[in-house]
Amino acid sequence: MVYNLTIAGVSRSLPLCKLNDTMMIAGFTPFGDVELTCACAAELLKRAPDYDYLIAPESKAIPIIHEMARQSGRNTYLLVRKAPKLYMNGIFSAEVRSITTAGMQTLYMDGADAAKIKGNRIVIIDDVISTGASLRAIEELVKQAGGTIVGRMAVLAEGDAISRKDIIYLEPLPLFDNNGKPLA
Repeated sequence: MVYNLTIAGVSRSLPLCKLNDTMMIAGFTPFGDVELTCACAAELLKRAPDYDYLIAPESKAIPIIHEMARQSGRNTYLLVRKAPKLYMNGIFSAEVRSITTAGMQTLYMDGADAAKIKGNRIVIIDDVISTGASLRAIEELVKQAGGTIVGRMAVLAEGDAISRKDIIYLEPLPLFDNNGKPLA
């Protein structure tokens, strides 16, 4: 089963993936899809508020934010990691329970990135916003670092996120019942 969707002028068939016994989600991944990634980045940049830095969670948002940084000419962006790395110093964290990850997850910010954020306008970029849990964790990290969030953007808004007024997204994405029919 697939869900056909056009995003930023590019049509794709997204596979439906079982989330639990009663619900399915459409699997969106920009990895390896240069055409889709470039088109989405360009459209998000058109809609982006004025900002100093873009920040995204690891991992599916990385191609999108990378391309946004390249197309904008800024050539820099920040990442929130799923695990601390040896090269990171002054690390701080926030917990999140995402719809697509089993159990509690912790997101980590490097102190060097926090120093860049302090006093600056930040736009959060994600591939899909659904429950908003990852978004809240990133917001907490940006606030801890002393940044001001001026935008929340995603390629897709899923489920209840579709009706949120505080996010900018390119297309809505429904949730599906276990037969592949969109839920109202």
